[in-house]
Amino acid sequence: MSISENKLREQICIMAKSLFDRGLTCGSSGNISVRTEDGGLLVTPTGSCFGRLDPAILSRLDKNGQHINGNQPTKEMPLHEAFYTSRSSANAIVHLHGTCSVAMSMMPDANEDNFLPPLTPYSIMKLGKVKLLPYFMPGDPRTGDAIRGLAGKRSAVMLANHGPVVAGKDLEAAVFAIEELEETAKLAMMMRGLSPRMLDESQIRNIITKFNVEWD
Repeated sequence: MSISENKLREQICIMAKSLFDRGLTCGSSGNISVRTEDGGLLVTPTGSCFGRLDPAILSRLDKNGQHINGNQPTKEMPLHEAFYTSRSSANAIVHLHGTCSVAMSMMPDANEDNFLPPLTPYSIMKLGKVKLLPYFMPGDPRTGDAIRGLAGKRSAVMLANHGPVVAGKDLEAAVFAIEELEETAKLAMMMRGLSPRMLDESQIRNIITKFNVEWD
């Protein structure tokens, strides 16, 4: 059943405030976009704070990506557009500046192809493999080029020295997944130097098979 545009606007603001209140983003950082029933987008405006979004001023784009009403959309539209054009299953995208995931992206031993270590089953179930992308200036169109270069094979990427971006089948799925990404990064940073017992290849494969996880 489709969700009305007014309901989507309310959901964006509720989810954004929840992320803000729990310290998963701060100030005017982070952005969200959600696909509307007519193929357009609702997007958080540039310079807006997740803690006090107004449903009425969210940016509205038509199916061709043209801004038709509301405040100006986030400057990170290139990365949102890249995910929508390369992943047909994407109906919502969330980008945060999570402290632990950003810290982990700066580590010299960060794994570019599989950013999150297999500490729990949940990051595997909700995210698959997370690709670590190079640093780009915020709003740089090359961020979108890098995402399109993955040919739709990843639902989540980590922008080095910047923050995670997750695409989901709906807003709730995208939010839950990016929360899991940050929590797994927090665990990984807590465990650094302690030689934690991670999931082995057989356990990982069983999770991938049981939960039909994209793992490429």
